[in-house]
Order: sequence, then structure tokens, then C-alpha cells
Amino acid sequence: MELSSFLLMRHEISLLAIILLLIIAEIAIPDHKKSSILHLALLFFGIHTAVGFLPLAESFLFGGMFRSNDMIHFFKGILNIGVFTLLLQSAEWLEKNMLSQERGTEFFILLFASLLGMYFMISAGDFLMFFIGMELSTLPVAALAAFEIIKRESGEAGIKFILSAALASGVSLFGITMLYATNGSIYFDDILTTLTAENLTILGFILFFAGLAFKISLVPFHFWTADVYEGAPIGVASYLSVISKGAAAFILMILLFTVLKPLMYIWEPMLYLLAVATMFIGNIFALRQENMKRFLAYSSIAQAGFILLGLMTGTQLGTATVVYFVTIYIFSNLAAFGVVQAISTQTGKENMKDYEGLYRTNPKLSLVMMLALFSLAGIPPVAGFFGKFFLFTAAASEGYYLLVFLAVVNVTISLYYYLLVIRAMFVRKGEAPIPFFENRLYMRLGLLITVIGILALGLYSPLYDYIYQLSTFLN
Repeated sequence: MELSSFLLMRHEISLLAIILLLIIAEIAIPDHKKSSILHLALLFFGIHTAVGFLPLAESFLFGGMFRSNDMIHFFKGILNIGVFTLLLQSAEWLEKNMLSQERGTEFFILLFASLLGMYFMISAGDFLMFFIGMELSTLPVAALAAFEIIKRESGEAGIKFILSAALASGVSLFGITMLYATNGSIYFDDILTTLTAENLTILGFILFFAGLAFKISLVPFHFWTADVYEGAPIGVASYLSVISKGAAAFILMILLFTVLKPLMYIWEPMLYLLAVATMFIGNIFALRQENMKRFLAYSSIAQAGFILLGLMTGTQLGTATVVYFVTIYIFSNLAAFGVVQAISTQTGKENMKDYEGLYRTNPKLSLVMMLALFSLAGIPPVAGFFGKFFLFTAAASEGYYLLVFLAVVNVTISLYYYLLVIRAMFVRKGEAPIPFFENRLYMRLGLLITVIGILALGLYSPLYDYIYQLSTFLN
């Protein structure tokens, strides 16, 4: 294989180089200058993000195990923007809490290793590459969830996550073996031509789907979500909610719309039931939450239910709407988690009641949170409205009118509990409101990126048309 062929893995090679450079920096930089690793990591990953949007040819490597096309290349770029924004928002927490304990470099290495696994997962051309990527994306997150070792809740989050992930991986791998047993191949292209609706194939698909449903937090595979989000560092909870979920939803869409398309009459009603259950359970449990991380955890579960509306269609329109919605969701959820991160880093407060009177002391943060929650709720003219509108359009185009109606009911429920946070910030005065504080440059940049994304994708954006054109690979 020529060297130029490996350059088709530009995202993976670049990220691996960053990991190696950070290891060298950890060894070479003296202890009293370890804070410079934070700036180096942001600089390296910023360059990696920018270079990642350069054109890349469609390719297949290693006999078809690794593949890339314009849609996969674009989605990796979106994941890069999300991770870069998350790092900006987590910079102050890292500098204040982790670098002082000489554990900042480990955070970056674990995070980038997980992202590297997601690259391989969404570029997989067979189940072996898919499973390796899924495990590489999952195992480092268990360590990240338990990263605040001085907190008992963080250790519990890591244990709960790794046990749940191990069970999900085992079930998913068992399903893959069944698919291999009935089709005689682990390559997606081969399975597509031989897939039949045998009982063993159906059982294998259900078990395989369960593993991905865990990563997306679909009901009934969601029980770990709120506890892990609450115990994990906010940046890690944000990563799980946005980057991990987005990558899993993307590869699930690819597999359902291509490899598993012959089983559509089986997974279509299954997704219908899961969509209804996930939306209702996520929204109803969000009504009861006081802790902001648990609140956003159940909100993210409900958002996963909305994603299923696009996944049920199996069409080019469904592909475009899912990718567009996930892109908007990344900006919206990162904005909400960013505000929670900023307040928690400065004050240690994470409960909704602590946000009472926030507008009077920190109006800019309150406005960012309001935009984020309005986008998550689907209020025009912010981006979330158009994301949900296109999802509803895709579902209605296939005749799922009842499902669209139930989704609209859930939008109404979600609007109510999002307004609870907005009421606390803007209406209630609070006995001891959070005092005014000034965010550092990195946090301000991170929040600015999310606000620009929410407004630009809502007020004017040709992005949907561009994504729709990229979705032609399904034809």
C-alpha cells in the first residue's frame, strides 16, 4: 500500500500525532510549566479541526475495513468542532483542578483516544473495525468519568459506566457473531447481498442494536445516563451527551440505511416504539430534576427519541435530517453544558435553585442558557426549531402522522421544564444569587462558538441543502 493511501486517514493520523506530541510534552516540559500543555493541546487540536475540513477523496482501505466519503468526512469535522468547543469550555476547570494535580495531560490523551475510536467506528467497513472503534471510544470515557478521584460520586460514575458498557459490548458482540454465522462475512457490503430474515439473523440484529442503543441512551438502555452524568466532571458529561451520542447515532443511521435495509420491516416498528418510550420517559423524568447535570441528562435522552424519527425513514431525506439535527444538537447542548460548567467552576453550584436571580448578576450567561434551552425545545427562530421541523417532515413524509403528533406533545412537555430554568434565571430573585464573575478567554470563546452556531443555523443557513447533497451516497 502506498503512503498516499494512508493520507486518506488524515483525521486518524493527525489525532494520533497529537496524542504522541502530548506524551512527549508531558515528559519534556518541567513541572512548573505544565500549564503550557493546556495551550499546546488547544493549539494542536484547533489546527487539526481546521485541516480536517480540507477536501478528501472517497476511499476504501485495508480491503474495505476502513472507508470514507464526503458525508463521513463532514461528520468527523462536526465532531472536531464539538470537541474543540468542549475543550475551550473545560480549560479553566482543567487549569484550576487537574493541572495542579499533574493530571491535565492524561485528560487530553484519554479524550483524544476516545475520539479516535469514534473516527474508526463511523468509518468502519466491517463489524471488526466497528467493534474495535466502539471499544476504543468507550473505555477511555470510563476513566474520564472517574477523573475527579477526590470525589466519591466520580468514582461511582466510572464504575457504573464501565459495568454498563461492558454488558452492552458483550451483548453487541454476541449479536455480531450471530450475523456472521448466518451471512458468512463481517464485511458490510457482503452482508448486504446475503442478508435474509432468518430467526438467528433477527436475534443477532436485536442484540447488536442493544449495544448501540446503550451509547445513544435509548429507553430501556438509559438507566446509567443520569447517574454517570451527575458524578462525572461536567466536561465529560457534555462529551457523553454530545460527541459520543452523535457518533453512535450516525453509525447506526449508516448501518440501518445500508447494511440492514433488508430488515427494515423489522426495525421500523421497533424504532417506532422506542421513539415514543424514549421521548416520554426522558421528558417526564426531566420534570423532576433539580440537579442541572441530571436535568440535561434526561433532556438528552428525550432528544435521542427525536433522532429516531429521522432514523425510521431509511431515505436520503432521513439521512439529511438526522445529520442536520445532530449538528444543531451539538451546538445547543454544548451551550447549556458550557454555562453549567462556567458556574460550577466558579461557585461549585449545580442545582437549578442556585440559578435564581442569575440574570441580575450574570446576564450574558443567562442569555446563552436561554438560547440553548430554546434551541433544545425547538422554539423559532433558533436552530433547534428547524432541526425538529425537518425531523417531523421526514417522519410525516413516510406517513407517521401519529408519531409526529406524539413528538409535538413531547415538545410541549420539554418546553415546560426548559422554562423552569428560564424562570429561575429571569423571574425569581433568589435569596443568595450567584455573584457576578468574569469568565476567562477560553470559556468566552467556547460559548461564543455555540451561540454563533445556534443563531447561524437558525436565522440563515445553507447547511441543510449541503448535507442533503452529501446524502446521495445512500442511493
